[in-house]
Amino acid sequence: MSEERVFAECRPLLFTIAYEILGSAADAEDVVQDSYIRWHSASREHIGHPRAYLVRTVTRQALNHLRAVRRRREDYVGPWLPEPVRTGPDVAEDAVLAESVSMAMLLVLETLSPDERAVFVLREVFGYSHREVADLVGKTETTARQIAHRAREHVRSRRKRFHHDPRTAEEVVGRFLLAAGTGDVTALMSLMAPGVVHVSDGGGQVTAARRPVRGCEQVARFIAGVARTSGPGARFEVASCNGLPAVLWRSGHRLDYVLIFEIADTLIHGMYAVGNPDKLGAAVVPRLLDRRKDETWRP
Repeated sequence: MSEERVFAECRPLLFTIAYEILGSAADAEDVVQDSYIRWHSASREHIGHPRAYLVRTVTRQALNHLRAVRRRREDYVGPWLPEPVRTGPDVAEDAVLAESVSMAMLLVLETLSPDERAVFVLREVFGYSHREVADLVGKTETTARQIAHRAREHVRSRRKRFHHDPRTAEEVVGRFLLAAGTGDVTALMSLMAPGVVHVSDGGGQVTAARRPVRGCEQVARFIAGVARTSGPGARFEVASCNGLPAVLWRSGHRLDYVLIFEIADTLIHGMYAVGNPDKLGAAVVPRLLDRRKDETWRP
């Protein structure tokens, strides 16, 4: 099999690993591309298992990149949200994958150290053994086990789970768009859980709430206000982003916002609005994600 074909077959897996470690599709693409360059120039006599080599390279490159960007995220203007990725129905069919790329989970992963995040993702999402994880991140197996346990407990204490029925979610989003379009605050409130939270990420480049908006009345009024200022040429497209129902908010041919919903029991519990133009590129075309791995290899 040619070098290009091997890499092409691994690319969805490599991108998914890098994205879950970094929370940024653009950064994940950079890491994958850099890994391709390393793969292309590496001596084949030292690569016993191509897929293992590529996963190890992407993992370590993503870790290095994450350590470098942590400070920038601390200085970010307003709330920082992961970069939304447009997903297809295949992601929703894989419960583990869908939860792992959800906004709620990616935000929990942001609270982990880089090593904890990489170890948790590799072990809990992709199913690598402790031995394999140790090899991928450059730790001893004992250390990898300790990091995995610590990260798992941390995530478990902070994880939010939202199980939604696709048909119900589609109906709720349709009613939401109708209410938002007419500015009907009461109708919007009827679609929201009492503790609903709306988080906006404008990155200082577009207008966005600097703090999360909480409570159904406050969120409903905020949404109605945004809808009033969107202009007559605004168009809305229902889609799926990060395995969740979403709305793409456009003016003309430009994508202005991605609004992702957490829906459970016919009510909206959370909304994530990403308007930073630097974060919208991966929401245009559905992205192929993959968490399948080869059989156990020997590092």
